[in-house]
Amino acid sequence: MDLQTRKIEFVQEFLKLQDEEAVARLEKLLEKEKKTDNMKQVKPMTKEELNQRIDQSESDFKNNRFKTTSELLSKYN
Repeated sequence: MDLQTRKIEFVQEFLKLQDEEAVARLEKLLEKEKKTDNMKQVKPMTKEELNQRIDQSESDFKNNRFKTTSELLSKYN
């Protein structure tokens, strides 16, 4: 059975569920899988890359190239 067929069958069975707790457990499982998937996409940095980022951040701060937490919050609230 191919992946697409399995997904369709899963959704069909999911739609039949009447137990709210079962739906909640599956939602939690899906969220956990999404987080795991996202972590797989994160590329680790080398020490050199990390040090370059630190140097750049310190330079940005010294040259006032940053936003305060308040500025960011006011922009997105």
